[in-house]
Amino acid sequence: MTGQLAGRRVLVTRAAHQAGKLSDGLRALGVEPVEVPVLEIRAPENPEPLDRALRQLDTYNWLILTSANTVRVLVERVAALGISFSESQLPNIAAVGAATAVEARNAGFAIAVVPETYVAESLVACLADRVAGKKALLARAEIARDVIPDALRSAGAEVDVVNAYRNVLPESAPALLRAALVAGVDAATFTSSSSVTHLAEAARQAGIAFPFAGVPAVSMGPITSATLRELGWEAAAEANPSDLSGLIAAVRLVLC
Repeated sequence: MTGQLAGRRVLVTRAAHQAGKLSDGLRALGVEPVEVPVLEIRAPENPEPLDRALRQLDTYNWLILTSANTVRVLVERVAALGISFSESQLPNIAAVGAATAVEARNAGFAIAVVPETYVAESLVACLADRVAGKKALLARAEIARDVIPDALRSAGAEVDVVNAYRNVLPESAPALLRAALVAGVDAATFTSSSSVTHLAEAARQAGIAFPFAGVPAVSMGPITSATLRELGWEAAAEANPSDLSGLIAAVRLVLC
């Protein structure tokens, strides 16, 4: 298999600090990863709502973590604020997927809920019967779907939503993308809806037609696939399960 895929080039659009595992997995297939980070994590414009919620974390019954980036930001903010929580002061914690749960456990958090399918709708299904009359804190990216807070409020929860970080397009992305496409890519991977919309913006700034003609898109999951579809790019394959191992397997299927 490795020899069969030697010389194939696959676009990796993850943030620079997150690209390593996906790139390593692609190299294990014999594929050359072409990293064009289209996401950069920055602090929210106004960090006060997040800081205020963290200072009052012991007043919540649930803390909902929507990404590994969220976990890293919360850990950094807690340290910066000089907050220390004993285990008894922490609320129940739900993570949207395995990668988020691993990041949280590595940070010392005990995880109460991880859905089998790593999408917001599955997390809601796991929590709906547990949150009625409870108070939940949802920390997430500045621009995100409202599936989780809307559904949990409908289930009877009081939900506070705070922006933990912003996803912005790195200044280097358009030039890196132009160089990658000049050299040629055999597939493009997408791990989130933001990676799709940000790549489209990088292409616009670089004067490149989007979608890329003749380049199959490989999606992390159904929501990412839907965003690709909205922008006129039908995913050639979708990860199942919706994690990095599933994405790498989907790349292999596309390239074989």
